[in-house]
Amino acid sequence: MNKDLKGKHFLSCEDWTKEELNIVFDTSFELKEKFYKEEPTRYLLDKTLFMIFFEQSTRTRNSMEAGMTQLGGHAHDLTSDKMQLSHGESAKDTAIILSRMGHGIASRNCFYGIGKDYLAEMAKHSTKSVMSLQDDVYHPFQGLADLMTIFEKFGKNTNALKVTVSWAYADTHAKPLSVPQTQILLFPRFGIDVTVAHPKEFPLSDYIVEKAKTNADEGGGSIKFTNEMDDGLEAAQVVIPKNWGGYGAYGVQEYLDNEDDCKKVMAENLEKYHGWICDRRRINLADKNVKLMHALPADRNHEVTDEVIDDEKISVVFDEAENRLHTAKAIMALTM
Repeated sequence: MNKDLKGKHFLSCEDWTKEELNIVFDTSFELKEKFYKEEPTRYLLDKTLFMIFFEQSTRTRNSMEAGMTQLGGHAHDLTSDKMQLSHGESAKDTAIILSRMGHGIASRNCFYGIGKDYLAEMAKHSTKSVMSLQDDVYHPFQGLADLMTIFEKFGKNTNALKVTVSWAYADTHAKPLSVPQTQILLFPRFGIDVTVAHPKEFPLSDYIVEKAKTNADEGGGSIKFTNEMDDGLEAAQVVIPKNWGGYGAYGVQEYLDNEDDCKKVMAENLEKYHGWICDRRRINLADKNVKLMHALPADRNHEVTDEVIDDEKISVVFDEAENRLHTAKAIMALTM
């Protein structure tokens, strides 16, 4: 393992150089190969990872816990109700104590206006690597798995690859902005041309968009926006239909100060766009060899139809989900 990255926090892909990310991807592919050969990779023998989840999780929780086991260590699966967090213990105190008892801390906190700052506060006071399992702004582990999957399907030279990230209808819950925001920040750094399709009422955060444009200029990719789903999918080589909440249209503080009003307006806006679904007609607008990706869980027959997501010639969502394991193992092995 590359010792230069030991102890480095992983709060966002933005904090890692392209060279460092390439080390992560090389390590991920190596670990995946060994996984299939059933070769042991006990790089973290007897080490402990503390995982703190403020929300539910399937892929993230299991990729981290299974990954630690396969690396020879152990992951403690913690929730706020099992800890003194429920009695108001600070992020600072939690980080200091856990970093003295183990070798890494990973946390998911997606509360709007809180999550990213909470993780940053932990990182400030932890003597060991702190890893974001998703917050209100970023989902870095998902971004890594997404890009690894793109590399697998299209090769590592992704210059001018056309990827569309499209808002899609879902009514299960107001999904965070963190997945599409991570994608638009990360993909253009590797030369990818990204199109974002979304209704005008469901933008991404302005400062993230501006940073994504800078990343595109520096990385050789591009980013453009459209308010028409059909237009966004035209000739795309990768399509990612994903719901996200309307918080990008509001200042976070405005949301916190007027939560009920914001939720009411967002619910009204949501009902205007039942038709934003990735179905057979729309996927046929894309490149003939298009791949469908989704961070899962998909809101089936709302975000994407069963016919499309279950089409094995198109859908790579389960490859993408599996790569959560291999990229998680790479980050842990490199930083712990």
